[in-house]
Amino acid sequence: MTAAATDRVADESTARGGRKPLLAEPRGSGHQVLVYLFLLIPMTALLAAIPLAWVEGWLGWTDIALMVGFWLISGLGVTVGFHRHFTHGSFKANRFLRGFLAVAGMMSAQGPVITWVADHRRHHAFSDREGDPHSPWLFGTGPAALMKGFWHSHMGWLLNRDQTNEERFAPDLRKDRTLVRLNALFPLWTVLSFALPAAIGGLVTMSWWGVFTGFFWGGLVRVSFLHHITWSVNSICHMIGERPFKSRDKAANFWPLAILSFGESWHNLHHADPTCARHGVLKGQIDMSARVIWAFEKLGWAWNVRWSNPQRLARITLTENKA
Repeated sequence: MTAAATDRVADESTARGGRKPLLAEPRGSGHQVLVYLFLLIPMTALLAAIPLAWVEGWLGWTDIALMVGFWLISGLGVTVGFHRHFTHGSFKANRFLRGFLAVAGMMSAQGPVITWVADHRRHHAFSDREGDPHSPWLFGTGPAALMKGFWHSHMGWLLNRDQTNEERFAPDLRKDRTLVRLNALFPLWTVLSFALPAAIGGLVTMSWWGVFTGFFWGGLVRVSFLHHITWSVNSICHMIGERPFKSRDKAANFWPLAILSFGESWHNLHHADPTCARHGVLKGQIDMSARVIWAFEKLGWAWNVRWSNPQRLARITLTENKA
């Protein structure tokens, strides 16, 4: 895919939205307070988890299972659902799978699905340029500017009151009545994201302490850990790493995050070919999200999957990297 074609794919939703404003009305004070709470409380738990993990009674096998299980469900809900399906249309899904992916993604507490998609489509439309909601390159290239940029791209952008205009960047999703209803129930999915591991922890251990540790590890710690993995793709993967493919921005492949991000850190390929269902296309690049999509396809739940192929890769591979 050429740079011009990439621009066309990235700006597709913008074109559908015509000349509508880039931003909607700013967040109100009450909304902003909730944003701070949902960012800072889980982060505090994540920091506390480091010493508490070594304190007897604070971390058991049930807690580990809950943390990993809900991390897989909510994390793949973001990468397979929010990102590859809803944002980029890398595959089509049946009604049940589409609804499940929306709910699973919202259990990551990263926001309603339509809001998340609108932000990410805006990111692609203006990647690493003015208008990108979370580029680390908006303040310059000096050491101080890059430190400011890293903070902004990692989580600082979430703390301002700007809201991406969903009518411009996600008009297709706003027309999906089922998705709109699920989107409106975001508070419920968020509550369940914390309540379910707490309830399961209590039932397995038959204790109130199990309820608390299930809530702490399977809820707070898991949510904050997943937050930082997602944010690291926005920040680290636009600053350092390898760039074997043609991209109009500074998106890079950063292998240390590949497993934790379910393949999202093969970010250079993604920005070179945004609609591709597989991001880790080179030998040895693990992409768990792509394997999950493959499984859905084999089960008949997903179809029209936009897999990579030699011709597609040849168009975006840099000359010096071609054999």
